[in-house]
Amino acid sequence: MKYIIILGDGMSDEPLENYGGKTPLQMAHKPHIDWLAKHGKSGLYSTVPKTMHPGSEIANMAVLGYDVEKVFEGRGVLEAASMGVNLQPGDLALRCNLLTIENETIKNHSAGHISSPEATELIHFLNDKLGSDNIRFYPGVSYRHLLVIKEGIKNLICTPPHDVPGTPFKDVLIQAKTPEATETAELLNLLILISQKLLENHPVNIKRKTNGKDPANSIWPWSPGYKPAMPTLKEMYGIEKSAVISAVDLIHGIGVYAGMEVIHVEGATGLYDTNYEGKAKAAVDALKTSDLVYLHIEASDEAGHEGDVELKTKTIEYLDQRVVKYILEETGKMTEKVAIAILPDHPTPCALKTHTHDPVPFTIYYPGIEADEVNVYDEFSVKKGAFGTIQGNQFIKTFLFGS
Repeated sequence: MKYIIILGDGMSDEPLENYGGKTPLQMAHKPHIDWLAKHGKSGLYSTVPKTMHPGSEIANMAVLGYDVEKVFEGRGVLEAASMGVNLQPGDLALRCNLLTIENETIKNHSAGHISSPEATELIHFLNDKLGSDNIRFYPGVSYRHLLVIKEGIKNLICTPPHDVPGTPFKDVLIQAKTPEATETAELLNLLILISQKLLENHPVNIKRKTNGKDPANSIWPWSPGYKPAMPTLKEMYGIEKSAVISAVDLIHGIGVYAGMEVIHVEGATGLYDTNYEGKAKAAVDALKTSDLVYLHIEASDEAGHEGDVELKTKTIEYLDQRVVKYILEETGKMTEKVAIAILPDHPTPCALKTHTHDPVPFTIYYPGIEADEVNVYDEFSVKKGAFGTIQGNQFIKTFLFGS
């Protein structure tokens, strides 16, 4: 048996009052995803412990079977692994967003989904101006970048910017949890303030404003940590060969530590305009040589953060028609059976524009195995599913071993 996990990041939601009390999953036309539910078994999955923030980094690690309370070391270290940045002992890695500040308030977490070439120019500029032997900026994808502070202290209170749109930025600056972290917190806050002065009139931002786009006029470091000690999927679950496909450095970084082959697809943007067909084909091709493929699609999460119900619904339909349909057709032709799981990592409700701890719906389809009573895939129908509500590493154990 081969295995593929199709993860629609942030795909689940809450009932929307202006849409008849339905969620985007309920409104979307998704016959192929519903086919999986009708012919598979379903349930609810609490991906993130209540003690932890419901971030994509934690949720995706949980889906892959990690004990996140033991091994999680922050988002920055995962993105560093994806970028090939070799962290040394004492290196503090942080995700570093480029975002938009307007009237002293966080307007968005993504600088209007700035393009990677624009962002790379800005990050190199900041590294030239602010970098040193102890401070280093590394460019990533779109608004997602990396900041490394040598001998930094991780005991910090950092606010994910996608959690606080509309909040005065000075109200959510970095704070030290312990006295020894005070110097690190002060340094990071100083970098934020200086970046705003440096970026305000950079040619990239002048051009963006001229074209009616949001400027990338501030950095925002968060999710600090040191290099983690994470076992591989082979060590944990005996998976000899696995692969991960995503547009997001964070997911690639998890894959690096998990011992997975990281597959990059041209045109994968992490947004609604991503190369769905290319990612689906890459996943099917990877199944020919891998035992497990993890196909991560980011678009629904970004639409949820924007509060765009119509776009989120459309991204689910794109996932159904441009990814799931192809995977069903192609795996059906394979001589070796392929088990398919579909789920989000966490909800990203459009009304809240951020992640929540609510359990997510999941479906597992095993060819030839008797289905349960669920006929469509959404947050409520799966409550009748055979798996009930699970948590922790129960998902991956259920998927791989049926228990």
